[in-house]
Amino acid sequence: MLRSINKLNDSKIIAVDGEIGSVDYFFFDDEAWAIRYLVVNTGNWLTGRQVLISHHSISRVDWVEGGVYVSLTMKQVEQSPAIDVLKPISRLQEAAFLNYYEHPYYWDSADLWATAAAPDLIHTAGAVQADTASISESTTSVNDTRLRSTETVSGYPIAALDGELGHVEDFVVDDESWAIRYLVVATRNWWPGKKVIIAPQWINSVNWRDTKVHVNLTREAIKGSPEFSEATLISREYENQLYRYYGHPGYWQD
Repeated sequence: MLRSINKLNDSKIIAVDGEIGSVDYFFFDDEAWAIRYLVVNTGNWLTGRQVLISHHSISRVDWVEGGVYVSLTMKQVEQSPAIDVLKPISRLQEAAFLNYYEHPYYWDSADLWATAAAPDLIHTAGAVQADTASISESTTSVNDTRLRSTETVSGYPIAALDGELGHVEDFVVDDESWAIRYLVVATRNWWPGKKVIIAPQWINSVNWRDTKVHVNLTREAIKGSPEFSEATLISREYENQLYRYYGHPGYWQD
């Protein structure tokens, strides 16, 4: 099912032996367009420290009440590698984090999550050692960064082929694979009161320096797309209409 990632903001993170904090925002992979980590504010428990939680640790998400249950103890989280989430996270830091929790590396793989299409399909840590052994030092470079903050990208202007049309407001994700399927765009003064969704496949580039998302669509084409409403779930029927309108095959057909 497709979900708004903003729905999980401020959700409680509940370990097997207590509450560890709440969701601040998320880190996503700017190549695969997938949410890789939750950033958790631990409040007074760890004196304001923010920690990462991988989807491999999530046992259940309550999208209605806003709770995220993880198969970790509070001690495990407390002793996890300290990572300054306010700075770019390197592949080397990720490797240390994943090794600590015995999670597999996800990069350099044909699948979205190492050996599977979704994190909960990996049942054993056996793949970790085999995958770890195949990673070269170059891929774990301290300068190799692929993660972007949803908090930072929210607000980026969207530039169509013929001008700007709004800004990123939310991300729509698959609640099994955590792949980002759409960016929700608030069109502001260009089309008052309206929102549209843009698939990552239609993005030409993201200029991280100029903080702008460039899409391979015109403003008029976007304005004529099937009406989008956050009040309703994005159904496969709607997605079929949307992809037919833009003349692209659906991501589920790849």
